[in-house]
Amino acid sequence: MVTDAEWARIRRGLRFGQAFKGTVVKVPRPGAIGIFVDIGLSVGGFVDVLLLPDESEDWPAEGTVADFEIWWADSRQQIRLKPSDSRYLRNDFTDFVERVRPSWSSDVGQPVRDPGPVALDELRTRLRSDGPPARSP
Repeated sequence: MVTDAEWARIRRGLRFGQAFKGTVVKVPRPGAIGIFVDIGLSVGGFVDVLLLPDESEDWPAEGTVADFEIWWADSRQQIRLKPSDSRYLRNDFTDFVERVRPSWSSDVGQPVRDPGPVALDELRTRLRSDGPPARSP
């Protein structure tokens, strides 16, 4: 684990879409949470289950060396990655990006920033594919 100051310094040098060659170091619960990737920095990389194929047998296995891109980095001391190789991406990745992160193409190359926590309603809107968030009773 790095200090907050070190994490801030590392983040200042990161850009969305920046590519890294990484090694999958852990697949703790295949099909459930995602994969941990060593990209050669003092903070770890992680690919969320939402970006990976539905079938965990299609995920890169521990020891796999592949290219990854920076998808997100926030106040957590971890770089969120997406696989560059389409074999390791969810099948509907293009549609997923349109729903969840429509600004992705314009974000690529931009500095990583920490927007703070996402509001619950905004998160629901991003994750739902069938319209605005459902109302709570």
